[in-house]
Amino acid sequence: MKIAMVTPFPPSKITLNEYAYHLVKEFCQKDEIDEIVLITDHTKNKKTIDFYTVDCLVTIKESWKFNSYFNLFTILSTILKERPDVVLFNIQFMTFGDKKIPAALGLLLPFFLKIFRVPNVVLLHNILEQVDLSEAGISKNKISQWFYYKIGTLLTRLILETDVLAVTISKYVKILQKKYHKNNIVHIPHGSFRIPSRTHFDIPKGTKKILTFGKFGTYKKVEVLIEAVEKLRKRSKETFEIIIAGTDSPNSKGYLQAVAQKYKHVKGLTFTGYVEEEDVAKVFEDSTVVVFPYSSTTGSSGVLHQAGCYGKAVILPDIGDLSLLIREEGYNGEFFKPTDSDSLSNAIEKIISNDAYRMELAITNYNAACSLPLTIIADMYIVYFSKLRTNNVKHFLVSNK
Repeated sequence: MKIAMVTPFPPSKITLNEYAYHLVKEFCQKDEIDEIVLITDHTKNKKTIDFYTVDCLVTIKESWKFNSYFNLFTILSTILKERPDVVLFNIQFMTFGDKKIPAALGLLLPFFLKIFRVPNVVLLHNILEQVDLSEAGISKNKISQWFYYKIGTLLTRLILETDVLAVTISKYVKILQKKYHKNNIVHIPHGSFRIPSRTHFDIPKGTKKILTFGKFGTYKKVEVLIEAVEKLRKRSKETFEIIIAGTDSPNSKGYLQAVAQKYKHVKGLTFTGYVEEEDVAKVFEDSTVVVFPYSSTTGSSGVLHQAGCYGKAVILPDIGDLSLLIREEGYNGEFFKPTDSDSLSNAIEKIISNDAYRMELAITNYNAACSLPLTIIADMYIVYFSKLRTNNVKHFLVSNK
């Protein structure tokens, strides 16, 4: 099979590039796939391809740019030229831009592929019905929000013209089926990246490193974490370092720089900036706990899955999609009230002061990650790819409803 994948890809800074890297790596190991065409965004540096196999050819076609008005045409042209058996989109609503028109134009691609009779599967990491537009930094104006939801509904209808729409949380299937009355929506879990073999869950001695990882500034804000650790320092004999790994959200440019300036007096505060793929493991392995300073959620959490892969205890708010993930996939953590630094400080202390409890959470999360590795997730996609190739996917969807 020859598949094409429309996705950001490392060293891209666009969300979901890391997920694409690991999923493609798994596809390369599958006997059913002998060629992968990556239809990616343009980057200054070469794409990170270090998993070539003898039986699978991987080619890069840099065909689009973030916020370009021409992405619809350049991507469609590349697909029609390459003639893949099936196309997989690895996207969310703001993959192609944070401006209204470029973002929307890119999301029209599944509809146009249907016109050209090109089989395609869309992996949609979030749905607008579950996004708080105010918290996500898109708009706080009620009229604008109404407009966004109307446009979002129209775009979702067009995305649903795909042959198969995959979502990573089972609740999304019910929400979309109820609203749009379509039977081509399936649940395929996020899955965990390649899991290192472990014989212990010990943490480095000395300074306790409190890690948070992501794109910050909208519903992910680090002030609550900094203030929580500062409060903990006043009553604990332990020494702490706060590691803020990642970059600004596209909707909050300059956020982390402003935070660094505001808290420049705080000792042991490290901003790593963008973490290259080869450095991710060390960032997690060196950490004591992983904190999710979220006030809202917009889909499945790749960081939670990574924390599980590296056997880490997590501290998180019991809200939205994080709650769903924990209950569906078997993760666990210590919970705190969103935006409440006292609550977060107490949650960190509960884990730091009880290593048996930290170990229990770490093992639980590692086992949860092991139960759904990406190699299994890749197999799930290949089932649909194969059915599309034989024009049997509609029967398969109905029989598996």
